[in-house]
Amino acid sequence: MKHYCSLNEYYHKKFGKKVYRLAISGGMTCPNRDGTLGDRGCIFCSAGGSGEFAASAALSVTEQLEQAKQKVSAKTSDNLYIAYFQPFTNTYADVGTLRQLYEEAIAPDDIVGLAIGTRPDCLPPDVIALLSEINAKKPVTVELGLQTIHEKTAAYIRRGYPLSVYEDAVKALHDAGIEIVTHVILGLPGETEEMMLETVSYVGRLTDGIKLQLLHVIEGTDLADEYRRGAFETLTLEEYAHILCRCIEILPEDAVICRLTGDGDKRTLIAPLWSADKKRVLNFINRTLDENNIRQGSLAE
Repeated sequence: MKHYCSLNEYYHKKFGKKVYRLAISGGMTCPNRDGTLGDRGCIFCSAGGSGEFAASAALSVTEQLEQAKQKVSAKTSDNLYIAYFQPFTNTYADVGTLRQLYEEAIAPDDIVGLAIGTRPDCLPPDVIALLSEINAKKPVTVELGLQTIHEKTAAYIRRGYPLSVYEDAVKALHDAGIEIVTHVILGLPGETEEMMLETVSYVGRLTDGIKLQLLHVIEGTDLADEYRRGAFETLTLEEYAHILCRCIEILPEDAVICRLTGDGDKRTLIAPLWSADKKRVLNFINRTLDENNIRQGSLAE
């Protein structure tokens, strides 16, 4: 029997109850969009910077948090929350601006931690120092968008930095006592199952948690143009569930698996369309895990 630790389980163990993540926006852009590295973004990245479910950056952080809380308030009362800066690159600003945003986000008593999505090439020493300072007040997790360890794929998706930059960022964050979650996309064009497993195995050795994300083809991206001209096919649900099982099998049992798939915006999702039926997808994945003797519970044992 193989056990794995889910994010819900990790939060419950750490904070003593269920914790909800509130997706908010810091109103930042990305060096892959503002002309520093490029102006088209990563090939798969949507116009919303992969943060379509975050609150509007036109609101203050406090207003965004309150709006996001209202969406989960009907589920239960007396909640705890993680403030999650999700869209684009949330360390891509001067330290003064970042300090103001982060301090405002952790100010409410019911916010028990901070999660920050960013790029590993946007973590200079002064930002690392700020994150360490915030981490001394409330736990900080930095989420790094790696996607793949394979340089040919990284060039194709226009990631914009070599693997060594990611490795340096991981070391700097860990030296500062900050937990790291790494994003990996399964099903990138040209990648075999073994290539995906190589990425997952590598990430499992370096970081505290991993987000496994199905490749979504979203309207308005360059990836959508590639898909329409027949350059690649997306994974079937059966293929994806099989690869997930293999990924979990090779990850350390103390690695937190923060996501087994992901939600694409149904209004702009082109492929795979099966991924829009979240209930069916999760039921199929859980059934497949069960058939392969894979269970949640590594921290609860």
